[in-house]
Amino acid sequence: MARRSKRMQKLHEGLDLTKTYTLADALQVLKERSGVKFDETVEVSMNLGVDPRHADQMVRGVVALPHGTGKTTKVAVFAKGPKAEEAQAAGADVVGAEDLAQQVQSGDFDFDRVIATPDMMAVVGKLGKILGPKGLMPNPKLGTVTMDVKAAVEAAKAGQVQFRVEKAGIVHGGVGKLSFDADKLLENASSFVDAIIKAKPSGAKGTYVKKVSVSSTMGPGLTIDVSSLGQ
Repeated sequence: MARRSKRMQKLHEGLDLTKTYTLADALQVLKERSGVKFDETVEVSMNLGVDPRHADQMVRGVVALPHGTGKTTKVAVFAKGPKAEEAQAAGADVVGAEDLAQQVQSGDFDFDRVIATPDMMAVVGKLGKILGPKGLMPNPKLGTVTMDVKAAVEAAKAGQVQFRVEKAGIVHGGVGKLSFDADKLLENASSFVDAIIKAKPSGAKGTYVKKVSVSSTMGPGLTIDVSSLGQ
C-alpha cells in the first residue's frame, strides 16, 4: 500500500472515513481541512442504479447552480449573421461558422461549452468525433442547440452545469469552490443532487441513488448518508 504524504496524513488525522455525513456536515469538514494554497473545487459524485447502455436508463441534463461554479466558462457559439452578433453581445468567447469548425478540427481549442443554432448543425455534426468524447457536442435536450443563443450563453456563463452518467453508473460534477460561504456551497450541492434525483429515468429499477460522496480537489472523499437527501 502506498504511503500517504505528510499533507494527506494531516488531512485525514482524526477523520473516520467509514462514517456517513449529511451534505452540510461533509462540506463543513472539507472547508475545515483545506491544506493547499489554491481555491479547491468541490465535486459531488453519485453512484446510480442504472445501466446507461440502455436508452431508458440514461441520466443526462443540465442544472443551474444558484451561486455559480466559481470558474470562468469559455463558450464557443456556431452561428451566422444576427445570431452571431447576439452571441458576441451575450459574452461568448468565440463565435464563428466554418472558420470555427476548422479551428476545432485542428485541435486548437479550449472551450468548456459549445452552442449552435439549428442551421449550423450540418457543420457541427461533422465534428462529432472531436466534440463528442469531450462532452461538448451541442444537443437540443441540453439547450445548446437553440435559436436563443443569448439565453444559452448567459446560462453557461452564470454557472450552468451539464451532467451525464458514465458507463459505471456514476455521475459527477463540480458544485463550487471551497472558498464559497458554507450556505452557498450547500445550496449549490443540493441543487446538483436534486437535479440528478429528478432526472431518474423510466427504466431505472430498484435503488436509484446507491452512494453519494463529496470531495475537494486535494481533500478526502466523504460518504453522504443517502437517507438524508430526501429522495
